[in-house]
Amino acid sequence: MLELKRITKVFNEGTADEKIALRGIDLTLAPGDFVTVIGSNGAGKSTLMNIISGRLSPDTGEVWINGCDVTALKEHARARYIGRVFQDPMAGTAPHMTIEENLALAYNRTKRRTLSLGVTKQKREWFRETLRTLHLGLEDRLAAKVGLLSGGERQALSLLMATFTKPDVLLLDEHTAALDPARAELVTELTKQIVEQHRLTTLMVTHNMEQAIRLGNRLIMMDGGQIIFAAEGKEKEELTVERLLEAFQRIRGSQFASDRAVLSS
Repeated sequence: MLELKRITKVFNEGTADEKIALRGIDLTLAPGDFVTVIGSNGAGKSTLMNIISGRLSPDTGEVWINGCDVTALKEHARARYIGRVFQDPMAGTAPHMTIEENLALAYNRTKRRTLSLGVTKQKREWFRETLRTLHLGLEDRLAAKVGLLSGGERQALSLLMATFTKPDVLLLDEHTAALDPARAELVTELTKQIVEQHRLTTLMVTHNMEQAIRLGNRLIMMDGGQIIFAAEGKEKEELTVERLLEAFQRIRGSQFASDRAVLSS
């Protein structure tokens, strides 16, 4: 469903500030794969997500989604293939629009462009039924401005908006990091339920090692723009934070650099 071939990205090439963000990344996700991505700051995780989404273009390599070469497509043209939830709860929704209007925008993302949001009675009822699955009471607040929702409610809504059109690939970019522990756990559980229910092919970046181990069927660790460790199946099921830290130290010969990842576990 998603294939990255020899992806390389360099920033400020040829200058004193040159940084190699990605070094020949090869990664394949089969339909329904849920891959968690862990790594310290500067490992290349966000660059990887931005290249998949089309926000950045790779210097070399190819991006394929569901059998289509999308390497040359800009971000807006990839919207029909990709759903994305960002770390900032403010980023995935339009705060001055209502819940209903936000849902209509997300619904129309894969449709022919139109000036009208076209919210019919039937579509409104579908919105209510879909919101009801969040168990947050948002189905009774369709006319409420999204800017009035809490961070957890907005992130849950962003998750729903990114997934209810069943994208080929779902990108979750530290989508619980800005939430307090209780709301982060709520959104984590909603993520697990939605991804499993719809068998969405998902790539989730997180600083939380425990979360990376608990969710998904595969885990990869990045460092220095490379994938340095991967686990799936029984190996992933038996992973612990301690084993993950030991793997990093064994491969890199140094301790894992991000205190956030260790503390949040």
